[in-house]
Amino acid sequence: MIGADARIDGPICLNEGIIIYGKIHGDVETKGPVRVAQNAVVDGNISGSDIRVGGTVLGNIHSNGQVVLGKQCVLKGDIVYRKLLIEDGAQFEGKCDIAIGKDDVSGSPS
Repeated sequence: MIGADARIDGPICLNEGIIIYGKIHGDVETKGPVRVAQNAVVDGNISGSDIRVGGTVLGNIHSNGQVVLGKQCVLKGDIVYRKLLIEDGAQFEGKCDIAIGKDDVSGSPS
């Protein structure tokens, strides 16, 4: 968990999930789920299994599972996903691509 008063500069690589309440300036890469809480900011790409965005993401999202854009989120970047839910009120500027291959989150066929 990244606390609300925390700021991290640089990439984060994990095997498990992460909940972000603070600010990250760098990419977040994990095999587990990612949650970007309301008021949190990620200035970088996010890669994970299931991703829920309630705050601000300035970068691309790559998920081999579900992506949920919450009603107060701001996303400026592209999404690669298997399942996508955009709640009313979410702000999204980018394009969407469905992940095709078994483990592919790059958007290209395997």
